[in-house]
Amino acid sequence: MTQQVSGPNYHTIGNTAVQTCGWTKNALRGEGTCYKHKFYGIQSHRCLQMTPVVRCNERCVFCWRDHAGHTYELGDADWQDPESVVTASIELQRELLAGFGGNDDVPTDRFDEANEPKHVAISLDGEPTLYPHLPELIEAYHDQEFTTFLVSNGTRPDVLQAAAPTQLYVSLDAPDRETYESVVRPREATAWEDLMESLAVLQDHESRTTIRTTLVAGENMADPTGYANLYREADPDFIEIKGYMHVGSSRDRLDRDAMPDHEEVVEFARSVQEHLPDFNVLREANPSNVAMLARDSDTMVPELAGGDQ
Repeated sequence: MTQQVSGPNYHTIGNTAVQTCGWTKNALRGEGTCYKHKFYGIQSHRCLQMTPVVRCNERCVFCWRDHAGHTYELGDADWQDPESVVTASIELQRELLAGFGGNDDVPTDRFDEANEPKHVAISLDGEPTLYPHLPELIEAYHDQEFTTFLVSNGTRPDVLQAAAPTQLYVSLDAPDRETYESVVRPREATAWEDLMESLAVLQDHESRTTIRTTLVAGENMADPTGYANLYREADPDFIEIKGYMHVGSSRDRLDRDAMPDHEEVVEFARSVQEHLPDFNVLREANPSNVAMLARDSDTMVPELAGGDQ
């Protein structure tokens, strides 16, 4: 049964939740695309943003979500099988996009393409590695010829080792344990050690790998060298450094001045780059307030190289 949950504009079937990304809407209207198009070739109007589990084992200070009353305990979860999650997510995406049909600002062929999504960002909410069938879910999307972008907080390294998405993200939002405890606020005692193990998993992973860092002014921006040391150990293909956005319930925890401007994000990326000479490519996407470091100027997903919106 399809339902819209309270709070964020999510639509759900079982534990599967989908929300139409603002960049998907913009791309449909020809009003710009997500940074993942610029950096990696993802077609924003054909990208599906979802999660198989709306639960998280961290309470990041910069998270837009209201943490009060939320649990990450999974004992009461009635899990859907991977194929059902894929089917549900596509159905939900089509329902959410239905209002764009007949819109004069949306070309018919683009709307038709959007109704046949080909990219999935498993990153909407919660921690996807808490879903017990995540590797199989990624395989099920690949069977439907999707590219898969998985974003994890790194607290389940064994799951990340077993999963094989097109591009694997691990969030690293602190250069040391003390900052991690303050900013990420994990609910599990071994979270820092698990994250360090996940960084080690990235070293030899078969997927394209990315470390993502969310910068919060006054909270976790004091030690670019510390970040660089951890980036070096993980040896990812890409490093994304993104500015915190002052939205949702994060506004109850942080002042607006905790949101760094784009120049500060780029400056931080350059400070990191000084310690990582192999990452000599720096790209930025001002509307998304993100900078990306890479070794090779060709950062496109190979099968998407040259793709248009």
